[in-house]
Amino acid sequence: MKARRNKKQVPSFRKLLKTSKVKLENKLKNKQFKQQSTLKKYRKEQRKLRQAVKDAVSKKPIPLEDPKKKRPAKRIEREEEEEEEALPLDMMDEDDLQLMKDLGQRASFLTRDLSSSEPVHSKKRKHERVIDKYEKIPRPLQTAPEKELIHLLPIKDKSGVIPQTREKPVIESTQDEEDEMELKEEIIEDPIQELTLEEHLIERKRKLQEKKMRIAALASAILSDPESNVKKLKELRSMLMEQDPDVAVTVRKLVIISLMELFKDITPSYKIRPLTETEKSIKIRKETQKLREFEEGLVSQYKFYLENLEQMVKDWKQRKLKKSNVVSLKAYKGLAEVAVKSLCELLVALPHFNFHNNIIVLIVPLMNDVSKSISEMCCEAVKKLFKQDKLGQASLGVIKVISGFVKGRNYDVRPEMLKSFLCLRIKEVEVKKDTEDINKPKKFMTFKEKRKTLSRMQRKWKKAEEKLERELREAEASESTEKKLKLHTETLNIVFVTYFRILKKAQKSPLLPAVLEGLAKFAHLINVEFFDDLLVVLHTLIESGDLSYQESLHCVQTAFHILSGQGDVLNIDPMKFYTHLYKTLFKLHAGATNEGVEIVLQCLDVMLTKRRKQVSQQRALAFIKRLCTLSLHVLPNSSIGILATNRILMHTFPKTDLLLDNDSQGSGVFLPELDEPEYCNAQNTALWELHALRKHYHPVVQRFAAHLIAGAPSEGSEALKPELSRRSAVELFETYSMGAMTFNPPVESLNSKRKDKVLQGDSFLNKDLNQLIKRHCNEVDTHLPLDFTKYLETSLQ
Repeated sequence: MKARRNKKQVPSFRKLLKTSKVKLENKLKNKQFKQQSTLKKYRKEQRKLRQAVKDAVSKKPIPLEDPKKKRPAKRIEREEEEEEEALPLDMMDEDDLQLMKDLGQRASFLTRDLSSSEPVHSKKRKHERVIDKYEKIPRPLQTAPEKELIHLLPIKDKSGVIPQTREKPVIESTQDEEDEMELKEEIIEDPIQELTLEEHLIERKRKLQEKKMRIAALASAILSDPESNVKKLKELRSMLMEQDPDVAVTVRKLVIISLMELFKDITPSYKIRPLTETEKSIKIRKETQKLREFEEGLVSQYKFYLENLEQMVKDWKQRKLKKSNVVSLKAYKGLAEVAVKSLCELLVALPHFNFHNNIIVLIVPLMNDVSKSISEMCCEAVKKLFKQDKLGQASLGVIKVISGFVKGRNYDVRPEMLKSFLCLRIKEVEVKKDTEDINKPKKFMTFKEKRKTLSRMQRKWKKAEEKLERELREAEASESTEKKLKLHTETLNIVFVTYFRILKKAQKSPLLPAVLEGLAKFAHLINVEFFDDLLVVLHTLIESGDLSYQESLHCVQTAFHILSGQGDVLNIDPMKFYTHLYKTLFKLHAGATNEGVEIVLQCLDVMLTKRRKQVSQQRALAFIKRLCTLSLHVLPNSSIGILATNRILMHTFPKTDLLLDNDSQGSGVFLPELDEPEYCNAQNTALWELHALRKHYHPVVQRFAAHLIAGAPSEGSEALKPELSRRSAVELFETYSMGAMTFNPPVESLNSKRKDKVLQGDSFLNKDLNQLIKRHCNEVDTHLPLDFTKYLETSLQ
């Protein structure tokens, strides 16, 4: 039998789409209509329920009649007629009739429970459970009881007396006595017991001991297994917010120091970088996952710790009092000092770790702080970092921030900030090139060279050797010389830019001595193009007369450092600098300017010894004579340094020994008052000052004077001991310094056990004279009578 074809046309896609949209809209409308109707019914039922409850409450309930009592006959007949009209009994089942009778006999005046939440038209369920029905009954609303205030004992604060009250809820009569007893107990416990000073100190000591034990336990747990207990860093860091005012300051200081030492111990020797999305998605081993979690936790806790330290310093700077009032304003400085000390330690100890640049940005402004202790602490930390930084990466970061800070403050900063530049570990470029030439990196053979010179087996061995050498180079992890040179060059450029800015714009700034001292140290690394301009600026500064004596000496020192390095190729005559130093030597004395002798000794070494070929004999003679005169009126350590310089000059210029002879050489007379060393005729004088120095109270000065009088021999009885001859003049000046207020070398103490013999009577006399006196005394005859009259008569005549 053939299947009947469906003559209906298949609707198109657009029609189907249109039909489906219409159906969806109709469904949505029906749903909304149904919700609205349900809501209306619910509101209507609630309104009826509230009205019924209101009527039942307002009307007095009519007492139900006792079914046993007889009702009047007329009333009974009337009710029966009404029931017959309302309920057609012939159409009801026997079960329904029995139910209606039972309901009629019950004590209810309504067929529906008013407390029920069911709608009026809801059908009666035959098998409804009692518990479910009970659960559907709404709970009675609790009305808020009226509250009254109870006045408690007042509390005395800094602001004054603060009254204390408490709200008392309205309670039933049965619970009045119990609640009153509880309130009395609470009121008794509220007032704080007043402790004596001794009890307060004992209590504080007990609390502090508990906190110390807690800090020690957490710290030891972290140190024993950092990877497993890294979460305890957060617990320890939370103690930075200690709220007990008795021990808050001490506990916070202890936690700061403990965390600082912990981070120094558990921090790895590499920088932790954040993971990429691909690295996070890759499955890894448990050990690697544990290490990653440790690194993430360590970095986050380290970051929060640094933020806490920064906030402490800011609170002290801004003098902001916290709302908690746990720490007083006076204690802020102590907390800030501990925080700065921790930052300085982390700056020096962890230059390779994360957030090091953030620490630099915090420390550099504190180098210029008003507080001298904090400023010195930060400057010392930066100097220490410069001294130990071999590569130069950390030093470059600090130099950049300092340069920007000095420029931003318009060069109104402490000179100590620029003096820290003197601790930079920067070597000469030429030395680096020489070492590169000597230790050239080994080049590996190309494939063509191997094929020409080596056999197949040899090529195989060569390949293995080269692979091993490459791995060893990577394992060494030593920074290349080129990278160091690049960092040092960039650092020096920033340093010189800062120095030149101050020389150009702030010549009367207190930073000038530090700038000149820095230029004197790094002058040999300055580009040759700047030499002419720099020497002109230095000479202008000297002639201006605005500089102090030490500043002018720094200018002279800088000029000769420039000329002793790359400046040898320049045709510059520094005669004006020689003249200035020769003229101003007598400004030194045993008072405040005694410290300037060290700079003078350094200048003389650069000006005369290292430039011996450019120095004439007349100039050397003039300086030796003036230095000997100067050694008479300075402190012993300065005299030793000056005489040691003269000894070196006498060795450098052998013909200067003519100053040890009284005979004059050539024409002219020595002019000590002339300020030109070339024309003062120093060859016609002698070093008579050495004979005065031979009687000096200092033994080393005596030894040097005797050594120079003998012609500064290197051998023989008048030669110096190795501890004096092998040291430079500056080293001898520092060694025999009396800055510690002690005599160097120390004076030998007299032996207290030795009793000095005191000469008495005739022990003062000569032995022969003593015998003669005794003999004449024995010869005197004391028995004869003494007659003075004859002598008196002769005297009168």
